[in-house]
Amino acid sequence: MSETTHDATVAVSAPAAPDEGLTARELAAKYGLSVSGARPSLIEYVRQLWDRRHFILAFSRAKLTAQYSQAKLGQLWQVATPLLNAAVYFFIFGLLLEADRGLPREVYIPFLVTGVFVFTFTQSSVMAGVRAISGNLGLVRALHFPRASLPISFALQQLQQLLFSMIVLFAVAVGFGHYPDWSWVLIVPVLVLQFCFNTGLALIMARAGAKTPDLAQLMPFVMRTWMYASGVMFSIPIFLKDKPDWIANILQWNPAAIYMDLMRFALIDEYGSEYLPDHVWAAAGGWAVLFALGGFVYFWKAEERYGRG
Repeated sequence: MSETTHDATVAVSAPAAPDEGLTARELAAKYGLSVSGARPSLIEYVRQLWDRRHFILAFSRAKLTAQYSQAKLGQLWQVATPLLNAAVYFFIFGLLLEADRGLPREVYIPFLVTGVFVFTFTQSSVMAGVRAISGNLGLVRALHFPRASLPISFALQQLQQLLFSMIVLFAVAVGFGHYPDWSWVLIVPVLVLQFCFNTGLALIMARAGAKTPDLAQLMPFVMRTWMYASGVMFSIPIFLKDKPDWIANILQWNPAAIYMDLMRFALIDEYGSEYLPDHVWAAAGGWAVLFALGGFVYFWKAEERYGRG
């Protein structure tokens, strides 16, 4: 373009830029640009996780191997730690406080060990989930991958650790006269449901811990309170038989108590259905589905914010 000035000379002006006047959104759409690290759709996110299933499994195995690599007893601590906890609880609650209350010794000891092992599975998954993002910021910021891989792999690590511990749990059950029968088959669905519940809870805590790292300091107190309220050391219906029914119902219907009691029901001959709340399997499945799906969606919604700031 050109125009004549007052002194009869011709001035040439630059042509208008083709992108002049376009907003940032319009420019991105024009050139096919997208936000770096943008959250994918939920279906695409699931597909990405499935593509990285080998990484999730390998990462959980590596973490499990490294957990006790500096200890002389190595992986033996996987079963020694909850077993020592059970021994301490038996001394305090079984002998001093007589929390067995009506349960014979050959029932109470497997009852207690089962409770400690099963609750430790949930407790460890929660604590690992809290630090899943905040404790791995270098990995999160360096590589592009679905962040849910981390809390899922930590929950899987705790499942593998529980499976090692189950060897000791089986030995304790048999040692006190509870031999394998068809009820032991129920252990598999119990573990599957609890793993789904734990994974969802780990996802929720991972998002919360990524935003508030101090949550890792608070959670041990929360988990200890939850443990005492879940009947790890005592049978809720027996211990609270003189209390209002609604108190026992609330404690029995909490998911930690449900998964512990189902495992006890499967392993211990004398621990029958009279110790379980009504519709216990429906409750166990409901808790698992609610937390697995709800926790996954809750974590996914903040996918693009992890590792920033």
